[in-house]
Amino acid sequence: MTNISVCMATYNGVKTLPKQIKSIIKQLTAQDEIVIIDDCSSDDTMGLLRELLVNFNGQTILKRNDQNMGPIKSFEKALGLATGNLVFLSDQDDEWHDDKVEIIQDAYVNGHADLIVHDATVIGKNGEVVDQSWNHYNHNQVDQSVFSNLIKNGYTGAMMAISRRLLDAALPFPEKIEMHDQWLFLVAKKNHFKITATSATLMDYVRHGGNVTGMSKRNKKEMLIGRLRMLNTYLKMKESSK
Repeated sequence: MTNISVCMATYNGVKTLPKQIKSIIKQLTAQDEIVIIDDCSSDDTMGLLRELLVNFNGQTILKRNDQNMGPIKSFEKALGLATGNLVFLSDQDDEWHDDKVEIIQDAYVNGHADLIVHDATVIGKNGEVVDQSWNHYNHNQVDQSVFSNLIKNGYTGAMMAISRRLLDAALPFPEKIEMHDQWLFLVAKKNHFKITATSATLMDYVRHGGNVTGMSKRNKKEMLIGRLRMLNTYLKMKESSK
């Protein structure tokens, strides 16, 4: 059985965490772990997490940042604490479908994939189904080259799982990367690691307008600078020796 780590960054998640944590825990075993970094929540997210995780038989790592670090740094911290061979990224707002871990694990074990990305059902703030496919809704292209990814990243962190060797190659994150999920894709590409994209919808992806990991709208100049910075970082990246 593959040892799994689920990494999450939280911030003021009291309203949304219960369904997400419950949907994750029931798919894990005592050999797996959940790693959560709370980014200085002002509500009782930490207390709620302790309550939700009390019946989890696996390893739990729960830490709170001393100061607000933002989602990229918080995820980097969580990923750095993960010990699993297969590492899932998770947002606090969503709900995993019951077959998510099984399908992703099969792509990792039998498909020998280092990065697995899946689709999701898009759920609105009132619980309504907005679209049966996040990739359709967000116009994502998952069969991407480095160039097309830098134009528009089609890889959403909440729908990703990565191998230990990809994680080791990706850490530590460079300064000022645009998004941690995009960085993981670029590291996989640079190292010629296997990327598997499945059209299976394996979770409900909730878009309520206040999502912690959502990118804020930027003007065209800021977007261009960010993309050029990511391209420069990619070009300077050395291939992993692992």
